[in-house]
Amino acid sequence: MIYYLKGKIELKNEKSVIIEVSGVGFKVFCSPATLGRLPLEGKEVKLFTFLYLREEEAELYGFLNPRELELFESLNQISGIGPKTALLLSSFGSLEKLKEIFEQEKLPPEIKGIGKKKIQKILLELTGKIKELKKEKMKDQALEALISLGFKEKQARQALSRVPSQLDSQKRVREALKVLSRTS
Repeated sequence: MIYYLKGKIELKNEKSVIIEVSGVGFKVFCSPATLGRLPLEGKEVKLFTFLYLREEEAELYGFLNPRELELFESLNQISGIGPKTALLLSSFGSLEKLKEIFEQEKLPPEIKGIGKKKIQKILLELTGKIKELKKEKMKDQALEALISLGFKEKQARQALSRVPSQLDSQKRVREALKVLSRTS
């Protein structure tokens, strides 16, 4: 709903920042890592945001780049992880790094309320999400390769849909080229 805010930092504390945008102050919750990288009060900032709606309140969560926001959204979808915990976990930078930390069971002290069973459940879901992302990335690479060869996106997508998705990107491109050569 609100993808980003761009405005002047009015106030910073240990959990949030107030950003003034056109005379309106928005309270945005940020991870300690993000708060540490923000400019000083009075300076301009752009934060990518996630609007979390509950029955009685709305909260904004802020990130310095879209990649951090995407990681937060992935974590927030895992059952048992609320937005405040997802915010702390997203500061680790990637699902892979987070998975590594969970496997070692060395959670930072600020992350509370996650026991062994929840760690195992989160690990299982993280592994699934990592596989999905890798599969998606492979599909994107094959699509980009076909488009760079001069095919229209629609043609490339149709051809790739006829190719097994478990193949690596190079093989998918080769197979898609065969499909495209038969249809032209």
